[in-house]
Amino acid sequence: MISEVLDTYFPKLTTMPDLKKELVAISSIHKFEAGTVILRQGAYIKVIPLLISGLAKVFKEEPINGNEVLLYYIQPGESCVMSVTTLIRNQESQVKAVIEEDSEVVVIPADKALVIAKKYPKWNEFIYDLFNLKFEELLDVIEILTFSNKDKRLLEYLKKEAKLKGRNVLNTTHQHIAHDLGSSREVISRLLKKLEQEGHIFLKQGEIELIDLT
Repeated sequence: MISEVLDTYFPKLTTMPDLKKELVAISSIHKFEAGTVILRQGAYIKVIPLLISGLAKVFKEEPINGNEVLLYYIQPGESCVMSVTTLIRNQESQVKAVIEEDSEVVVIPADKALVIAKKYPKWNEFIYDLFNLKFEELLDVIEILTFSNKDKRLLEYLKKEAKLKGRNVLNTTHQHIAHDLGSSREVISRLLKKLEQEGHIFLKQGEIELIDLT
């Protein structure tokens, strides 16, 4: 089972037979329900997750007021690159990772992942490519937070959520969106109403329908 899912979702890691064999030997598959925290800010890394289904989000939590801001997503075929870099440095995690939709994850024990990194350049290539991808996502977040007005930031967030989940109707709440964006429910409700008036979305109880995903 692990061999097949690695072939499907992480083909770069299976081009080296020895690396694939070792990953199969040390890994296990776990199921996590939506809302499960798989990495806590301030904790040490115990496992490296390789997502094979569902969706996860990575947040930065402000230590003073506890507000959180969404940094990037983890999709099938990806891992939490911050977990890997933090593990290598033997530091406490600076981010929090939460399962957004019910997920299946290939789990690699942290100590085994360190051994893999030392033995196989292909693993490090995979992490390097993932780091570049997530760095671009972080730049997008910074651009939206710094240079965009709140309307645009919210609309871009909704479009990305819809594209990642493969549907133009999002089952969510104003409070959930506020949490992701580090805002308040009242502000999000006002902005959503404004976006609806402008024809970008259609609001229903517990749902937001996007009119145009482009």
